Amino acid sequence: MSATRGVAWRLVALLVGIAVAGWGVDLLVKEWVLATLPEGRQVQVLGELLQWHFVRNPGAAFSLAAGMTWIFTLISAVVAVIILVQAFRVRSLAWTIVLGALLGGVVGNLTDRIIREPGGLQGHVIDFIQVWGFPAIFNVADMLVVCAMGAFIVLVLRGEGLDGVRRTDEPRPAPEAEPERASRSESEAASSSD
Repeated sequence: MSATRGVAWRLVALLVGIAVAGWGVDLLVKEWVLATLPEGRQVQVLGELLQWHFVRNPGAAFSLAAGMTWIFTLISAVVAVIILVQAFRVRSLAWTIVLGALLGGVVGNLTDRIIREPGGLQGHVIDFIQVWGFPAIFNVADMLVVCAMGAFIVLVLRGEGLDGVRRTDEPRPAPEAEPERASRSESEAASSSD
């Protein structure tokens, strides 16, 4: 096995490890929420700044499209598969971390849609984190997705590819002709015109 292939497999393993860790933390925290927090009631953690507020979200962010849960389930499943397929192309530690966090967050909320009530791939996502001034209640998986997408945008803007090579939009200057060749071409053109 070549060194490059060994690095690739280590990055895939790291990506999957980050995803599993993120998914596991999200699942454990949601089980804690279900076992200890009263649904619909606010519990102050840091006064008004941070509160636990357990709600079941049937839709997307801000509970939008609550009747279309099955679409979010399908989209999440497709995103997870795309990330797993792309994982084998990644040669960058930064992309490995970003895609691992994104996969962990996507699978965290996908798990809720599969196993939570009312069932039938339309389960409600467990949300519980409320921050002063922020209009939505969210969870650990949401934080992973948002942070990963922010880092995703930064990597794209920096021009860093999945292979770790940084690309720029600046055009490369054309190589200059050697002076000797240029003068030889000029003298050949002059002699042919004689």
